[in-house]
Amino acid sequence: MIKRCDWVKEGIHETYHDKEWGVPIHNDRKLFEFLVLDSAQAGLSWAIILKRREGYRDAFDNFEPRIISKYTQKKIKELLKNSDIIRNEQKIKSVINNSKRFLEVKNEFGTFDKYIWKFVKNKTIIHKHESWKDIPATSKESHEMSKDMKKRGFTYVGPTICYAFMQTIGMINDHVVDCFRKKQIDQQVRALAVEKRV
Repeated sequence: MIKRCDWVKEGIHETYHDKEWGVPIHNDRKLFEFLVLDSAQAGLSWAIILKRREGYRDAFDNFEPRIISKYTQKKIKELLKNSDIIRNEQKIKSVINNSKRFLEVKNEFGTFDKYIWKFVKNKTIIHKHESWKDIPATSKESHEMSKDMKKRGFTYVGPTICYAFMQTIGMINDHVVDCFRKKQIDQQVRALAVEKRV
């Protein structure tokens, strides 16, 4: 029997956990996608967001920040009628705002990837937690990230959301020690580190 992290349920959770969660991401569009999804999760379960992921992809132009940054009030009204996403006006406006801030950061650093990964010194933090209840909701790094992102005008980026985002994009490997993905991702992270040194 395959051992997974405690939070995983069958179906959509399993697929996401087994293929994506905790895998280091350096693609800007993908980073923006998860920034949108993790921000949308505020006050909700991750399962609710995962079920609406394709709805978000369709509603928000495949998570293309340049397109989203030009959304008008008319577009916001359309999105508020879209049952495939979370119909929360503040969260919808946050996606538009964050797309603009994302582009500003990209302009400053060359890529959003260079900016966001600096909070962990461009290296995945590998934890060794026994169970899900041992995993914290925030960290020193997520507080630093949150503070800096808020200063730059991002919204829905509190320390807890930032920590979840860091887990999602592989800045932190929080798979529990007996999860089958823990060893696989640790090996991948170490192999990448060796490649960078060569």
